[in-house]
Amino acid sequence: MDFYHSFSTPAMRSVVMTAKAVGVELNKKFVNTREKEQLKPEFVQINPQHTVPTLVDNGFAIWESRAIIAYLAEKYDKQGTLYPKDPQQKAVVNQRLFFDLEVLNKAFSDYYIVPFRTNKPADPEDLKKVESAFETLDKFLDGQDYVAGSHLTVADIAILATVSTFEVADFDVSKYTNVNKWYQIAKKVTPGWDENWEGVVQLKKLIEEMRANQPK
Repeated sequence: MDFYHSFSTPAMRSVVMTAKAVGVELNKKFVNTREKEQLKPEFVQINPQHTVPTLVDNGFAIWESRAIIAYLAEKYDKQGTLYPKDPQQKAVVNQRLFFDLEVLNKAFSDYYIVPFRTNKPADPEDLKKVESAFETLDKFLDGQDYVAGSHLTVADIAILATVSTFEVADFDVSKYTNVNKWYQIAKKVTPGWDENWEGVVQLKKLIEEMRANQPK
């Protein structure tokens, strides 16, 4: 199973953790997006959107990390719990995945990544969006240990990859009681957490190197 990935993004790490959880081996193939390797014809033939991560399973190609982890869980999770079959339970998992994509991840990107790429000061209003995202996640976790029910799902894995990335930016997750409780549990029970954390550390080093090389 070929797994095309770039630098240690939350998207990449969520796939790695899900693969570990369902017991499949990934043949990791690094795509250097800074060198535009994703635009090579052989990769565009696999994925016309030329985005990473991309998974190829016995000739079947799928991209967008949340689609990938849902696919892996549906096909390979023998317990059938990571991506529930019950329509209502699955709907909650999907909602949390969309929240991760459109709210939590977007808030991180707008406040931390966009200013870094544009070399402009961060907008304080975008920090409020980060805080609002964590307040909402805190409400999701009120009275429960997992983000989409009573057990670990791919929603936890995706959000764990995102929340751990906030540590690169020294964001204080502990301010949010329910999120902090969930975070401590998720780190212990999610397969592949150690590899995820290694990726977070790598990402932090990469950002520090890029900052050091930015024009003053």
